[in-house]
Order: sequence, then C-alpha cells, then structure tokens
Amino acid sequence: MSAESRRIARVLLDSPLPQLDRLFDYAVPAELGDVAPGVRVKVPLRTAGRVIDGYVVEVGTEDDADRPLSEVDTVVSPVQVLPERLHRLARAVADRAAGSASDILRLVIPKRQVRVEKAWTADSSPFEPSAEVVAAAEAVVSLYDGLGETLSDGGRAAVEAIPGLDDGRPAWAVLLAGAAVRTLAAGRSSILVVPDHRDLDRVLAALADLVPAEQVVRYDSRQTNPDRYRAFLRSLEDAPCIVVGNRSAVYAPVRAGLVVIWDDGDPLLGEPLAPYVNARDAALLRQGEEGSALLLAGHTRTTDVERLVALGWLRDIRATRRVLPRVILSTPQEMEQPTAQRMPSSAFLAAREATAEGPVLVQVSRPGFAPSLVCAECRAPARCAHCGGPLGARHRGAVPVCGWCGRSARAWTCPTCSSTKLRLASSGSERTADELGRAFPGVRVIVADGAHPVERVDAKPALVVATRGAEPAADGGYRAVVLLDGPRMLQSPDLRIGESCLRWWSNAAALAAHGAPIHLVGVNGQAARALATWNQSGYARSELESRAPLHMPPTTRVALVEGSAAAVSRALIALGELALPSDAVLGPVPVESDDIPARVRALVRFEYGAGTRVVTALRAAVVAEAVASRRGRGKNPRSTLTVRLDILDPEL
Repeated sequence: MSAESRRIARVLLDSPLPQLDRLFDYAVPAELGDVAPGVRVKVPLRTAGRVIDGYVVEVGTEDDADRPLSEVDTVVSPVQVLPERLHRLARAVADRAAGSASDILRLVIPKRQVRVEKAWTADSSPFEPSAEVVAAAEAVVSLYDGLGETLSDGGRAAVEAIPGLDDGRPAWAVLLAGAAVRTLAAGRSSILVVPDHRDLDRVLAALADLVPAEQVVRYDSRQTNPDRYRAFLRSLEDAPCIVVGNRSAVYAPVRAGLVVIWDDGDPLLGEPLAPYVNARDAALLRQGEEGSALLLAGHTRTTDVERLVALGWLRDIRATRRVLPRVILSTPQEMEQPTAQRMPSSAFLAAREATAEGPVLVQVSRPGFAPSLVCAECRAPARCAHCGGPLGARHRGAVPVCGWCGRSARAWTCPTCSSTKLRLASSGSERTADELGRAFPGVRVIVADGAHPVERVDAKPALVVATRGAEPAADGGYRAVVLLDGPRMLQSPDLRIGESCLRWWSNAAALAAHGAPIHLVGVNGQAARALATWNQSGYARSELESRAPLHMPPTTRVALVEGSAAAVSRALIALGELALPSDAVLGPVPVESDDIPARVRALVRFEYGAGTRVVTALRAAVVAEAVASRRGRGKNPRSTLTVRLDILDPEL
C-alpha cells in the first residue's frame, strides 16, 4: 500500500432509520490491524454525534487519502458473523420488501455472548451418515415421484406430503428428515423451517433416529441467548449440518444445499416485524441466490404456491402411491338439523365406537367455555359497557367477562331490549369438553388449546377436544376425527378463510390412523369437497381463478401504504409516474387511531413484473419522509410513512 493510499471499510449500520440503509465508508486506523469482512464494529455517526454498531461488508484501499472520512472506532469481535452470502440475501429480501437490510439481520444475528464466543472453536468435522441411514433416507425420498431428482439437481418443488404416520412418527416429519439426511450425505447443509415449537420437536424426533445431535442445529425462539448464539456460530462453520427452526431459520448462514418450508400457509411463518417478509418468500429469494434445492411442503397448498406451480416455477411432486384419508361429509338431512345440534348422529356414533379402541380427536374453533354471549331475549351480542368488547363466560354460571378489557359485567343490561338475562352463543373447547364428558361417561376428556397445551396423547381411549392448530399427536393415530364449527370458521371475512379452513381440517385429518373416519360437520361447498377428495391443489387453483378478475393476491402483488394524509398523497403521486392501471390504487381511507396527525391508508395493486419499479418508488418515498421528519418538517418527529409489501388480506 502506497503512502498516499489508505485502508477503508464499507460498513452497514445497524439502524432502523431508512435513510441509513446503505454502505458507509470509514477509514481503518493502523492500530486496529487487519479488519476482516463480516466482523462487528462500532463507528461514529456524525449526524448524531455518537457511536453506532455496524458490520463490515467490504474492505479495500483507496488512493484518495485526502477525502474526509471518519475512522472505525472499535472492532467488537473478530468473528465474521456477516458472511457475504448472508449480506446478499438480506439485501435481496429487503429490496423486494421495501425495507432495510439491517432489519433482516436483526432477526438473524443474535446479540454477542462473549463467553460462548470464547469457548467456540470452528473445528466441527464433516459427518458421513452410515450406509443404513442413507438407505433409510433414500427409501423415504423414493415415496415421492421426482423428489430425488429435485434434490440432486437443486430444483424447486411443491410437495404434497403423505398424511398419517410413518413408524409412529408424522409422515411429513419423516419426509423432511429423510430429505435433509440425503442432502447431508452429499456434503451439503439443509434448512428445515416449521411454524411452531411442536412441529420443530417432531422434526427433531425424526432426525434423532438418523443423525447424532451434534449434526443438528436448533433455531428456536424459546432458546436462551447463549444457546441461540451458540447455534448461530455453529451454522457459520464450513462443516455441513441440518438447521431446524422457526421462520428466522430461513436466513441461517450455512451453505445450504436444501431449504424446506413446511406448511407455508401458517400465519406464524409471516414475520410480524419490519419488513414483514414471509419465510416462503425469503426461501424463494434464497434459492435464486444460492441455487439450493427448495421444497414447499404441506398437506394443503396455498394459492401462492399453486400460482408458482401453474407458471412452471415449481415442480408438482406427489406420492408415488397416494394415501387418501377417509373423510365423511354431513348428509343433506344432517345439514338441515337445528344449529344447536353440533355433532350429528353419524359423527357421534363414530366417536363412540372409536373410543372403545383409542383416542378420538374433536376439533373446535375457539378456546374457553363460552367465548361469546348474547341477550337471552333479543339475541343481540352482549357487549362490555366500558369498551364495547364481547362478553364471554369462563365456566357454567360464571360472571361474564369482557374479552378485550377483562372487566366483569355483574349487572349487565341489554341496550336493545333492557333484558338482564344472557345466553351462551358459542361453545369453546372447555364447554365442548364439558358436554362431551356427560355424553361419554367413563371416557377421559382432554382439552388442548392455548391455555392447556398438550404435546402428545397415548393410545388409551380418550376424547381430545382441541382448538384448530393445537391438536396433539396421538400414539398410533386417532381412531376417529370429528371436525366441528366448520360453518363458524368459514364466516370470517378474511380473503383466505377457505384456504385456512382447508389447512386446519387437513392437518387434523392427517393425525388420524389409517382408515379412521374423519367427519366434517355441517359444511358443504368447494372446501368440503376438496377435503373429501383430498384435492387441495384443485381448490387452490379455483381460488386463483376467482381472484384473478378482482386483482386480488396472489394473482397480483399488493402494497399497504400508511401514514399522514400528506405523506400518503406524496407517495401515491410518485407512483402515478409509473403508469400503473387506473384501478391500481384503492383508497386512501382513514385509520382509526389516536395519532396526531390522523393517519390514512391506501392499497396499491401491481403486477409482479412491475415490482422493482413500484418497490423502488415506495422505498424512496419512505426515505424522503424520514429525512423530512428528521429535519423538523411537521409536528411529528417520527417517520410519517410506512409501507408493507405482499399483504395477505387486502382489507381497508
């Protein structure tokens, strides 16, 4: 290096401010020695007169030593926590979502744990599964037509998982484990992303039969900070491993040969923090960056995945020999029964017969005893006098309690007819368990919901009353499954409620033993027929066809623009220069909030091909508003504009 040149580091600042979402040049003083790309540093931020955390992305030299540059203050750690591949992925995901790369990295890179870092040595040696383990993995992969080829070629596929059990374990968990072990045997790492901790535990149990625990890296929101940092450091190593975790695991910095997203329709895979990227979308971008194999697997298929299958972007993979659950729909005569009759005679008799052999699953829509109450005289919904929230009962004869503010309503009076009497309007998991306990004397009743989590039940006779998504697995599978409250579930105004119901029902049906009856009560129509014929992909296709004329997602992308009326107006004016269709913008409409100035929101619908132009314009608008707010324009010091891309339910 000549006397006139100097070393510089290009640093990504760890800041939520959108105007700082770029690389900044800093001079590297000689006393810091060699500074490697990817390390954590502290650098001065001149505009605020303080030191801020950041990551070195690039290191180089420049001949223009007279250019005024601030110097790197401190190298926090020599560990390269931001490899180039992770930075590229974070940048790509942020750019597609009109967000900041630092917001993505904040989800991925844990806070530094000094003791863990000092004890860590990157000396893990590659693991070679035994011939027996590889053969077992190949046997699982061979159950699906074309899966082996997809894994070998780094392809993309939508996989319809086989329902039921495989040697006592959920067949879908065995599928994920087999694909990961096959990839590990080829010397590549795998990332298995599942919605919640119960799914994670099931995959880990399936992997425990095939590989030692040290070859599996767990990414779990329940981990302590040291355990999370230890797992992150292991995923930085060159030695292949299998990463299993929740939504943020999709960013694990391994050199991935396979990424699997299980049950991509589960809302838990949607990130609730900015820039709100779904794990499925991040996985698609990652596959494009790295060329790894990508599997989007599930018992059902979302419209998002079906759209990619229709475009030929994803291969459609099904079992070589399909397993169809025995689904029984309500007869027309049963559909005409009074609504108070929640379980028709056919389902009741099937449950009674099955409890003589083992556990029976009863799925309900809501937890609690009576989640909602109505006036006993006029049937008007009972509302809290303080906040307007719905009143519910925690048990029979209990004082009504508001579901929003928690206040008791001891002296409730109906504002419509002045009656003081209440009636139970719905049955939650606890009330259903109470009723079934009386109808099935001598049979134990187990409640499984958010307040009563149950991971697994044994093979002894029992009635398991579970809310949707909280169903425990049963040893040997359930001898019968009864799906209640279907009509109530379908009444939601959510655009995707049909998809969601079909997913809830299918996942519950997949817990049944082979040949066990599965009764869907009180529902007909496309969703019910899709479950009965186990043709979830056909339902997704029909949903796409119905949404296309309305330009609803996922046939088009939808952005939510929210902020002050002036800020939203400026953003929409900027979009007007892109020559979008005349009906692209919906709104703006007021947002109910106590913010001053009042906020409004608008929806912007656009084709995928226009994505880059629209996202760039929206991001520029966000940065402009943030800079203006920092300079004191307006009374609100916060940014007056927020943008959220690819919202699932475009409801103004």
